[in-house]
Amino acid sequence: MKLSVLDQTVRTVGEEAGEAFKQTGELARLAEEWGYTRFWVAEHHNTNGMAGTAPQVLISHLASITEKIRIGSGGVLLPQYSPLKIAEDFKVLETLFPGRIDLGIGRSPGGSYETRIALTDGVKKSMNEFPHQVEDLQSYLWNLGESKVRAYPMTEGRVIPWILGITHRGARLAAELGTAFTFGHFISPANGKRAMDLYHEQFRPSAGLQDPKSNVCIFVVCAPTQEEAERLAMTQDHWLLEVERGIDTRIPTQASAESGILRPSEIEKIKDNRKRMLIGTPQKVKEELDMLSEVYRTDEFMIITNIADFEAKKRSYELLAEAVL
Repeated sequence: MKLSVLDQTVRTVGEEAGEAFKQTGELARLAEEWGYTRFWVAEHHNTNGMAGTAPQVLISHLASITEKIRIGSGGVLLPQYSPLKIAEDFKVLETLFPGRIDLGIGRSPGGSYETRIALTDGVKKSMNEFPHQVEDLQSYLWNLGESKVRAYPMTEGRVIPWILGITHRGARLAAELGTAFTFGHFISPANGKRAMDLYHEQFRPSAGLQDPKSNVCIFVVCAPTQEEAERLAMTQDHWLLEVERGIDTRIPTQASAESGILRPSEIEKIKDNRKRMLIGTPQKVKEELDMLSEVYRTDEFMIITNIADFEAKKRSYELLAEAVL
């Protein structure tokens, strides 16, 4: 089994954005040391807690402070941009760091209506154009077709797009266009098996990818004991409640999470959100990943851990690597 990392560059209450970026860099170096396959960074806008608004910039930095781990986006919000410009950005990255760059792309609008309009400079783009945009992106990345416009620089290696999806519709598009596919179990696990089965069964080879390639992204909190893992996961539980309310995207402190009084509806919501997570000892998490590997027909999991204590977060990734890799 392979393990990778999705890092959202989330800052804890009381921390500044600079500290969040510093922690992302440190985690990338350690993930490489521990044997992780990829390290992806997310794209979020108009939010106070998630500092990663420009994944292309952050990818360049992370690739420059690591040596072999693949660095990528999870993912670029393609509907808000020009496929040509995204292709140019990632071909520059591929030229600078050959064979190490992943291009994860998402159909997400990127936030509120106002945020999206600001990103597109007032142009109202249709989300229904996403499949066409992916085809254009592939053409620019791989120099296909007869267009008079080419994406430069020319590269020996081919950047492969990964479509990030949470339903069978995203999986079907990835299969039809011959891209790699990431399923977001950490967002919505209910449709996972259907989506991954569809992707593998309907995959069509493309100019960039001959065989299906997939992974699954999932929340994980790992600690030496089940009790400690549960305690640490409380900050992630409370963070998700705040994110879903649209109030605050900073991770609450451990003390704040432990002292908070929850309403019955919030307790039920936390229980429901736990379906998106694996929490426990290294052996317990490994066993659950092994079972999910068979369900999802994949040998790679992308791990996301959003807890307040950065030292405990690093230890969670290290313990998981020791158990699995």
